[in-house]
Amino acid sequence: MQEKQNNIGLIWFRNNLRTQDNISLKKAIDNHKKVIAVYFFDPKHFQEDEFGFKKTEKFRAKFLLETIIDLKENLAKLNITLLTFFESPEDKISFLVDEFSVDTIYTQKEWTKEEVETNNLIKNTLSEKVNFVEDYDQFLYHPETVSKNFEKIPDVFTGFRKKLEKYVAILPESEVSKLTSDNLVENSTSIPNLKELGFDDFEAHRNSAFPFKGGETEALKRLNHYFFETKKVGYYKQTRNGLVGIDYSTKFSTWLANGSLSAKTIYYKIREYEQEFGSNQSTYWVIFELIWRDYFKYISLKYDAKIFKIGGILDRNYDWNTDKKTIQKWINGETKDDFVNANMIELKETGWMSNRGRQNVASYFAKELLLDWRIGAAYFESVLLDYDVHSNYGNWMYVAGVGNDPRDRKFNTQLQADRYDSNHKFRKIWLHKTLF
Repeated sequence: MQEKQNNIGLIWFRNNLRTQDNISLKKAIDNHKKVIAVYFFDPKHFQEDEFGFKKTEKFRAKFLLETIIDLKENLAKLNITLLTFFESPEDKISFLVDEFSVDTIYTQKEWTKEEVETNNLIKNTLSEKVNFVEDYDQFLYHPETVSKNFEKIPDVFTGFRKKLEKYVAILPESEVSKLTSDNLVENSTSIPNLKELGFDDFEAHRNSAFPFKGGETEALKRLNHYFFETKKVGYYKQTRNGLVGIDYSTKFSTWLANGSLSAKTIYYKIREYEQEFGSNQSTYWVIFELIWRDYFKYISLKYDAKIFKIGGILDRNYDWNTDKKTIQKWINGETKDDFVNANMIELKETGWMSNRGRQNVASYFAKELLLDWRIGAAYFESVLLDYDVHSNYGNWMYVAGVGNDPRDRKFNTQLQADRYDSNHKFRKIWLHKTLF
């Protein structure tokens, strides 16, 4: 085992808000005698974007606060202090480095534009003697095991999936050890409340399909419930297109999105379940969905900022419009389509929408209303509890015909409603406000 350094290691938490299977946390603990942690509620994430939406609305803001409270408690069990600031990281990290004599910063590697800009601003404020260690820690299949050249990532999902399943191993989870109690430091910082972030407090909607709290503790509880208490995972493939209730799908995406649960943790829990109860198409399908999630991250690595461009990764020209009244009617659930309306009202009231709903409302927005798909993507970014930059923009490009769908399909929303909501139960809940 290598000799630990005397200087302090700083873990800068981003979308890796967990203590289990966290490589930045592991490296800091393994390499330093003393370790501190920091999380920034970056004011930029609560400002309006170019389309007039708050980048983070109240649903995800509350979920994030719950997550950080939980992270602070879980780090304390490892004798690590979490400092929290409602400030931009680029304005504060260099002060922390000086105050605590930090020689290495550990963080999750990000590659999208805004995150890279923040990194560069931070690096400009640091002495050359301070190491900045970034690790990909948001994948099921780690980039080092997948490709040395992201240009070679296939543009069609099936080819990507088959190569991974055949040739690539999934790395083991990272295990962390506990530090001694003298590692704790005095902490005068506090976690902001919802009001300080600019929101009024609220209760989860009574009909929400996602009534869960944020944080690693809740994520692991949900994992155990879905796999071992109810064994719902054994029926996932049959129920995953559901619209009503909390158990038609795993609901893991929200914890995955802010990194309070890792894809590898889910994968190894599935393997544990399969050893005890057997594997089937449903247990495989959860892994299949995790590979889709990875895929959009690799597409983002391959195409960089093109995933945010109007022509997408195909540079395809469509005649999009930006009519504000039409956009607002879509947001409010006031279109001519009752299935689209019910899904949009659910999103507005709860911050959640099923995968089936998302495909339909996005297709309607881009293919029926012919609206600039980036506006729909920005609205989802604002409101969705489980917003993930790569999955969100990857899926919107896909549906809008500027991404990875080789067939450029358009959803027939009424046929979809007849198939997935034949008894009108979902539409009654959100259009007529009935209890389920």
